[in-house]
Amino acid sequence: MNQSFEKQQESQSAIRNPQSAIIFATGNPNKIREVHELLEGIMEVGGLQDIGCPLDLPETSPTIEGNALQKARYVYENYGVDCFSEDTGLEVEALGGEPGVLSARFAGEGKNAEDNMQLVLEKMAGEENRKARFYTVIALMLGGEEHLFEGIAEGEIRRERSGTGGFGYDPIFQPMGFERTFAELTKEEKNAISHRGKAVGKLVKFLTSLKR
Repeated sequence: MNQSFEKQQESQSAIRNPQSAIIFATGNPNKIREVHELLEGIMEVGGLQDIGCPLDLPETSPTIEGNALQKARYVYENYGVDCFSEDTGLEVEALGGEPGVLSARFAGEGKNAEDNMQLVLEKMAGEENRKARFYTVIALMLGGEEHLFEGIAEGEIRRERSGTGGFGYDPIFQPMGFERTFAELTKEEKNAISHRGKAVGKLVKFLTSLKR
């Protein structure tokens, strides 16, 4: 991570009032940046660093929903703050839904995005069925109550990387209705159709309804 990007993350995670902000329970700076952009002007969001919480939260559930809930429960139970957590998986039809819940660690515990993409491309070599989807679940802990919001982006796996934007598997995932990968879309285009954007939209709608 370069110095300018680190400074950008620091400015995005710094919150004016930690007691009134909702905490995004993740240590992934790319996810924090993306959700910050989606929620900018709507609500104030803090990160784990704002409450002194370790960035590497437990993720031992066999399901995406379970991992999201596990992280949100950990923060709420140990720090007593309203929070939400997110877990996402790339599910490839020809691979029986892999990498799925293991998406971040598909090629090993190092969570290396390049290695993960390479492994998917190798497993998909010669495969004609390229259908895939991104599946996101957001788990919200609010006043001790749990709420789940999901988002899905259908698409297909490219045969090679394309684009330099985004993160994770974005360079090999082409969303339905587009001729470009997530990594080739603008931030605005991706946020409008992405799995995470859809899940965050449902979260925002829910939180907004509570203020009426």
